Amino acid sequence: MATLAPEKPAFTHWSQRQKPDSLNHIPGDDGWPVLGTTLKVLADPVGYGKRMRETYGNVWRSNSFGSRQVSLVGADANELVLFDREKIFSSEQGWGPVLDLLFPRGLMLMDFDHHRIDRRALSIAFKPGPMRHYADALNRGIAGEVANWSGRTMQFYPAIKKLTLDLAADSFLGVPLGPEADAINKAFVDMVQAAVGVVRKPLPFTAMGRGAAGRKFLVEWFTAETIKRRAEGGGQDMFSQFATATRDDGSMLPVDEVVDHMIFLMMAAHDTITSSATSLVWLLAKNPEWQDKLRAEALAVTGGPGRAVSYDDLGKLELTEMAFKEALRLIPPVPSTPRRALKEFTFGGYRIPAGTQVGISASMVHKMDEYWPDPDRFDPLRFTPEEVAKRHKYAWIPFGGGAHMCLGLHFAYMQVKILMAQLLTRYRIEIEPGYAPKWQPWPIPKPSDGLTVTFAPV
Repeated sequence: MATLAPEKPAFTHWSQRQKPDSLNHIPGDDGWPVLGTTLKVLADPVGYGKRMRETYGNVWRSNSFGSRQVSLVGADANELVLFDREKIFSSEQGWGPVLDLLFPRGLMLMDFDHHRIDRRALSIAFKPGPMRHYADALNRGIAGEVANWSGRTMQFYPAIKKLTLDLAADSFLGVPLGPEADAINKAFVDMVQAAVGVVRKPLPFTAMGRGAAGRKFLVEWFTAETIKRRAEGGGQDMFSQFATATRDDGSMLPVDEVVDHMIFLMMAAHDTITSSATSLVWLLAKNPEWQDKLRAEALAVTGGPGRAVSYDDLGKLELTEMAFKEALRLIPPVPSTPRRALKEFTFGGYRIPAGTQVGISASMVHKMDEYWPDPDRFDPLRFTPEEVAKRHKYAWIPFGGGAHMCLGLHFAYMQVKILMAQLLTRYRIEIEPGYAPKWQPWPIPKPSDGLTVTFAPV
């Protein structure tokens, strides 16, 4: 468990540097000159982390993305960092070096009271009324698209990515995207890829340069839309809810903050749901017996192939939720979570000074034998209430935890449940014998070849 050392002045911005030798007492790997360990981490983050843990234990030092940092491994580390009883860790300063140029002022880049106030204002978009509206839009959009997949062999990832953007436009924006859809999609893709670009300045012809251009386009588009929504008033879509949301004192969020929140949440819905839906389809294709179980459950709930899942019936898709949770365990859409220590603390017998970049890893903890026997096996029954009760609460963290628990997690569950009900009551998901796509692990996991599957009518 962690203990606080005497408090020292907090670091107030992520660009402030700790002393070069402040982490020398922590074992680890500084990597190559200039590049540090960045390329090793990007090439195989799970394998790199596993090797480091085998060599150094649950606390080690590395030098990635331009700064030395400390990795903390295990459910206790996750609880310490995410629950953060003592307000030791800054999410804003943790994500800042990665996201500040691209997604400033998203909820992930806010701390403490500022985060709490804006989160409360934005939570109105996830109340039961708006969620029922989103459920109707999701049912309609998913059914219309999935009906066209009958008998097709196709790349699932780009298909579900396009569908997810269309669904986000319908549910979040309340209008279908017009000719600008491809430009919006490209902007999001460029921004996400820039987040792990080796060059951290927006120079021409670099990933960061493309990401900065994508952000400029989205800021202009969402600013115009925010002003329009405020003039029109009302609306059940998420954007209208955000545009007219108020803080505790009755004031509206500034337009530029609404814009930043919408860009961040659209990215999260667009890319993380695409990743997690793709991993679930892949795992079900490999484990057809679980397709049969989920299909039977969906037919029992909906009453027939291709029928809508009502908002009130979503909770009945229990096996589907367990399968989704197991997919999130095996391939978490956010593989690691950075923070920055604002105060000195100790963990695992090591003193970690204020100003240290600290990271925890869902990818690692989700594969640890002490929490997950036979960790590489797909077994949704790990998530029965009885099994969950036996396990450390912070052994499974695909949505984060504590004050920064993902605001849209119930939207993600809803979209994936509706997608699975539409797919599995119509089709068997099939793959060629021996097929195993390579997964790109960063920044958000995806199959490098797009995941080739066949949707065979049942």
